[in-house]
Formats: sequence, structure tokens, C-alpha cells
Amino acid sequence: MWLVAYIGIGSAVGGITRFLVGTLIQQRLPVEFPLGTLVVNITGSFILGFLLRYALATPAISAEVRALLTTGFCGGYTTFSTFSYETATLLEGGNYRRAVFYIVASVLVALIGTFLGFDLARSVLAFRERV
Repeated sequence: MWLVAYIGIGSAVGGITRFLVGTLIQQRLPVEFPLGTLVVNITGSFILGFLLRYALATPAISAEVRALLTTGFCGGYTTFSTFSYETATLLEGGNYRRAVFYIVASVLVALIGTFLGFDLARSVLAFRERV
């Protein structure tokens, strides 16, 4: 039961963070493109890549904290359901080039973010072994 509570707390914090980050970016850069969601998807992929690679390679993070951070926070933070809706809206509005750019950027750059998270986790783990 505690595991569910950890995931719920992480989800709440992740959802609030998603709202704040996405809104802040969209308000500061008012373009007709879902840039806030794109940034959240990319940073969420980076964070999840780092957390999982790091947490699974060391006993320093308990299963409960790992669930809070990954399933909870990252699950509440990333916005691929919003991505799907916004892509469909762009397509329905006839903005085909923007829709294709959004799809490619979201998927490819998010994957790059995940691999960069992996690399950061490797570096942190190597550093920890030296210390």
C-alpha cells in the first residue's frame, strides 16, 4: 500500500511540474506550436533515462523511491497523451508540416534525451566508484 502512496505523491508533483514548466514556456514563447509540451516530453525522457539507468545499477535508491521518481513523477510529468491530442489538432487544422515536425522532434529528440540520461547516469556511477 505504501508503494501506491509513493507513486501517487510522485504523480501529483510530476503533474504540477508539467503544468508549471509547460505553461511557463508557452507564455514566454507565444508561438503557434506546442513548444511547452515538446520541452516537457524531452526533459521527461532525459530524467526517466537517467533515473532508471542509475537506480537499477546501484542499491542507493530503494524500490519505493524508484517507483516514486519513475512511475510517479515521470509518469505525471511526461505528456504523450497531450502530444497525441495536439498532433491531431495540428493535422485537423491542416498544419501538416508543423505536425510532422512535432512528431519527429518529439520522438527522435526524446530518444536522444533518454540516451543522454543514460550517459549521465554512467558518469555519475563512475564518479561514485572513484570516490
